[in-house]
Amino acid sequence: MPFRQIAAQLAQLRITFDVDALLGAYPGKEGGITDPGELGAVLRGANTEAAAVASLRAALFDVRSGNDEVLATGFTPVGGLDLRDALGAERELDRLAGLGVRAIRLFPEEQHAEPDFPAVRHLARRATELGFVLLAGGDVRRFWKPLAGLGATVVFLDTHFYHLGDFLVAAREEAGFHTSTRLLNSPDAVETVASVVGVDRLVYGSRTPYAESAVPRLRLARCGLSADEIALVAGGTAMRLLGVKP
Repeated sequence: MPFRQIAAQLAQLRITFDVDALLGAYPGKEGGITDPGELGAVLRGANTEAAAVASLRAALFDVRSGNDEVLATGFTPVGGLDLRDALGAERELDRLAGLGVRAIRLFPEEQHAEPDFPAVRHLARRATELGFVLLAGGDVRRFWKPLAGLGATVVFLDTHFYHLGDFLVAAREEAGFHTSTRLLNSPDAVETVASVVGVDRLVYGSRTPYAESAVPRLRLARCGLSADEIALVAGGTAMRLLGVKP
């Protein structure tokens, strides 16, 4: 396909809300952004109007100060928890609920938490009781289980198209299970989710600035969904889930 045609398709796709952006740095990794203004500029450069942002400081170093960092940015804040500190995480959930935060991000891989650790299931239940949407990292084939049966609203951020069948059979039984489109880059993955469990289970996520957004954006721009359905995936559904006004 000619480059100009690709560029035109990307320019025409309006991302109204990205559910997967990160502020901060991974130790030893390049590409991190610690300035909210710089992160906003990168998102706007990808034709993205708004985003849910979580703090890597909260995930990797200090939960409270990291969460306070994103609360002050002007983005839709996503709270981080330490899955290694169940009691401290309980207190942080209560604090964030009192501050009006609507989403919690689970970082199991970064925190070396396994799906059968008691804290994972306990904190997922507690967050659900408090009305949070759960943004869950990790392998969907393993981390669906502690999040099932709770009535939780979950967005699996790392669903790979190789594992799409596993997500779909779980999502058939769990009405609150959704998936990011970031790794659904096979020719028919987006369309398959829409046909099996509904287009309203798909939300756009980019992992900015740690992943290239052009691929998931182009896949969405060229998929077989209608314009109205693409608009839902590109932000409408995520905004509804998180209570964000257009």
